[in-house]
Amino acid sequence: MARSWTELPTNRVIRLTGASREALALSLEPLPDGAPAVLTYAATVAPTASAMVESVLSELETAAVALYPAWLPDAEGIAPGGAGVGAVRVLALEMASGTHHFGPFVADLAQTSLRGEAPGPTRFPPEVRAAGLARVLAAAFGRPRAALLIDVPEGLSARDEDVLLAGCEWLAHRAGMGMWLTGARLASVDRLETAMVRLPPEVAAIARDVPDAPVRPAVTAHTSEGPVRAGSAPAPAYRGAFLPPSGMREPGLREPAVRYPAVAGRPHPASAAEHALERALAACDWAAGRAWNQTHQSHPLALSIRLDLLWRQERCVVEIDGPEHREAVRFEADRRRDVQLQLDGYAVLRFTNAQIASDLETVVRQLERFVVSRRPGTFEGSRDV
Repeated sequence: MARSWTELPTNRVIRLTGASREALALSLEPLPDGAPAVLTYAATVAPTASAMVESVLSELETAAVALYPAWLPDAEGIAPGGAGVGAVRVLALEMASGTHHFGPFVADLAQTSLRGEAPGPTRFPPEVRAAGLARVLAAAFGRPRAALLIDVPEGLSARDEDVLLAGCEWLAHRAGMGMWLTGARLASVDRLETAMVRLPPEVAAIARDVPDAPVRPAVTAHTSEGPVRAGSAPAPAYRGAFLPPSGMREPGLREPAVRYPAVAGRPHPASAAEHALERALAACDWAAGRAWNQTHQSHPLALSIRLDLLWRQERCVVEIDGPEHREAVRFEADRRRDVQLQLDGYAVLRFTNAQIASDLETVVRQLERFVVSRRPGTFEGSRDV
């Protein structure tokens, strides 16, 4: 029997069946009501279960830093200078005093986040980090629990599969996170529970109509500099606290292994394109009224969709697309949602990450024309929509 996202267990490892990784990811945008905070992890080969756990914890810490202050909302607006560090530590300890958070851990994490630092060596053991990060990431999205949707690559050996599963079982037990496997099947493992996910009708229709994507390449090894194939030179490390999205990254720089949803009301923390556009729009008087990463529902029974940037009064939607939008399932989903938005009276404009990176001035100029033309008192904006 198929289960919804809200019915899946969040305390053990299971394998999800009945849908492709692309369809599963699509059904999580935005997070369904009642579901845990679901992050995705692109699994790679690890020599041991402890190495796999350390890799995941490091990625989750980077995500938690990027999502700050969503998980500590009272810290909004506090600057890192002066008494800022002391202030966020106090706020973190106060939050922990009335919740299940561990005060010293969240205080250190708040300090690192405020300073915009990449997570480094920590005084806390893996057990504390795992439980603490699961709570912080759930809090960032206003959910009681968190889960990790793990994309298993093709080509794992029997030993690789055992290592991956052992690491996932440890994380499920210590972090209390759901560890949900998708992608390639673990051929040598026979102790894994399976569950079929019930997709929303709109997503199921897309998955049915779009041909299956080709099989992805075999797994790559993971180094401190990123994934490399045998015989290739390591890619240079990115010199910033956060990695930009793949469409705005220099060739050879690795993609983050953990991805996470946007937080309503602000640019996605991992999107350099959204942040660059917001910085430009903040200086424009005409851009008032914009809202980042909002949801829209055509009617009470329709699937909610997430809008990258919205001018609600003008009924203008702006979408910012990375290279993943060229995938067949996502491309078809974009086409169908654009049609529905237009039927609902919205105008939709799409830009790519590359456009924003290479010619931000032109993008802003086109946006101004787009938004202003739909305001009352203008020729276009005087028409009913």
